[in-house]
Amino acid sequence: MDQDRYAFSYEMEVRDYECDMQGIVNNSVYQNYLEHARHQYLKTVGIDFREFTERGINLVVIRAELDYKSPLKSGDLFVVRLAMVRESPLRFAFHQEILRLPDLKPAVKARIVGTALNGRGRPELPAELDRLMLVTEP
Repeated sequence: MDQDRYAFSYEMEVRDYECDMQGIVNNSVYQNYLEHARHQYLKTVGIDFREFTERGINLVVIRAELDYKSPLKSGDLFVVRLAMVRESPLRFAFHQEILRLPDLKPAVKARIVGTALNGRGRPELPAELDRLMLVTEP
């Protein structure tokens, strides 16, 4: 994905307790980084998880695809970039990447697919989410 197509970037730092015995970030931690960036993005565009839940709308991940490119280490600074793309009438995907700073070396490339479930547990995308999505695949 072309970097100017990303809707949001969020900088973070690797903490020592996120690393495994090899001294690199444990593979499961990258999902936390990706999720935190998605939540920060949604917050900046006015999507409040608590308010959605109170309205009976639950945002859920239904698929996660991660390609690990190079490891991050304790103290590394990195940026998570994302774009939200419509995948179908009831599904959206976050195209995300994690890049080490300052050299922008790719660490992870991800595609996280989700939907929104209404109060009856059925997929239904609220208008607030619909307006955020790119219409075509990046």
